[in-house]
Amino acid sequence: MGMIAVGDEIVVQLVRSWDNNEIADLYRAGGWWKEEYDPAAISSLIQGSFSFAVAVDKKTGKAIGMGRVISDSVSDGYIQDLVVLPDYRKSGIGREMVSALVERCVQSGITWIALIAEPDTEKFYLPLGFLPMRGHVPLIFRGEG
Repeated sequence: MGMIAVGDEIVVQLVRSWDNNEIADLYRAGGWWKEEYDPAAISSLIQGSFSFAVAVDKKTGKAIGMGRVISDSVSDGYIQDLVVLPDYRKSGIGREMVSALVERCVQSGITWIALIAEPDTEKFYLPLGFLPMRGHVPLIFRGEG
């Protein structure tokens, strides 16, 4: 898969597999992991993603960031699960992961690419070409009434 260097010490890779525990640690860093989850399921999560990006510290070989696209592989793509470990933030790693994921989508003909930004993070995405979807409200299914 493709690789993008972020400075001399970090590389962004599009992968089809990665160490489950390292990815679980990234989900923990994002606040999205519940301890009852089984890290073994991460392999299927990566395989089921249209594209999965990992930022790797070249000195340690460990994942320090991730993001993924889920897609129908034809028209629509959704970026989600973008996170960088706290010690590595504010250095352009997230930007490079988003760029790699968007490029992968566009190369495959997917041009409707969306995401739901956490509160106060939209300013990160604006310079990357994302705009608020005025008049739209994100919703999540929580079960029937």
